[in-house]
Amino acid sequence: MVGYLPDQRTLSALEPLDKDTWLAVSNHQPYRQCKNSVDYNVCNWMVPEQDAHSLCVSCRLNHLIPNLTEAKNVALWFRVEQAKRRLLYTLYNLNLPVIDREQDPDSGLCFEFLQDINEYGEFNTAVTANQNVVTGHYSGKITINLREADHSARIEMRDKMNERYRTLLGHFRHESGHYYWVYLIENTDKITDFRALFGDERKNYQQALADYYQYGPPPSWQQNWISAYASVHPWEDWAETWAHYLHMLDTVETAHDYGFKIQGSDISQPGVGAHMGDNPFATAVFDSLLDDWCRLSVAMNALNRSMGMDDAYPFVITDVTLAKLRFIHDIVLNAGLRSFPAPTPSQNVVTG
Repeated sequence: MVGYLPDQRTLSALEPLDKDTWLAVSNHQPYRQCKNSVDYNVCNWMVPEQDAHSLCVSCRLNHLIPNLTEAKNVALWFRVEQAKRRLLYTLYNLNLPVIDREQDPDSGLCFEFLQDINEYGEFNTAVTANQNVVTGHYSGKITINLREADHSARIEMRDKMNERYRTLLGHFRHESGHYYWVYLIENTDKITDFRALFGDERKNYQQALADYYQYGPPPSWQQNWISAYASVHPWEDWAETWAHYLHMLDTVETAHDYGFKIQGSDISQPGVGAHMGDNPFATAVFDSLLDDWCRLSVAMNALNRSMGMDDAYPFVITDVTLAKLRFIHDIVLNAGLRSFPAPTPSQNVVTG
């Protein structure tokens, strides 16, 4: 058997010790399977034997799960859990604190995976009408519409929204951006720099959202935002750019681990989780990441086109969006060892 050891941040082969306990080959320590693995086969994260919890650290973040009496929901939940674990893997590797509801009952991170009451819900043709479950963030709670795990339904919605890119993992990364904005930007000395790059988040969010759905993005939005949706409001600009930063890190790391070379040059390990004090080195790390990402994304898009598929990364990084990505890199680089202040009630706003 193979399982992921979250305390070691590594995948390991496991050998049976007894009925409920496994010995990890990588560190020779005993572990148990997560209850969601034993009961539903939707989890591959292990629980250290000395940990009294029956659920792994990932599954403990679930506040609500789908109705599992419907057989198809187990398969959809499995896909949702896959995407959530990819997000958490990156967050932990970046040394970003993941504060759960046991630590912070009001604003700690948790997930709800909900199913529409009717057939359409968020996926109704009228985008803003009859929505029962809306993927979004509210005060640390990330809600995912379960139909986002249904490939055909998600692609249909992507076309209706005139989006070139819409993935389950992308939703998780985007919503985590809203969660971390409260801790990393709001009420910190970074808020002025944030507003200079992303705009003033104090503008009315609901009105900005309504204007976007009525009128669409501004002309030539590509010059200032990484995606059309990023133009809605500074909060969405941050969340979209945050998601793209995580896209870059995870993809470059994967390419590095597989030994990718582009035109004879190695794809390097991102290494962003290290805590480095001097800014020149931080800049060098980001420049290396960007260079690898640009070479890799061009190659990925070319490979997809050779297969007759859509571009893997259908976006353009302009000088404006590059400055935003660099800002997020610097924030992440210096965030891991900080103690997080409690979020203020003013930011308990539902964001998409």
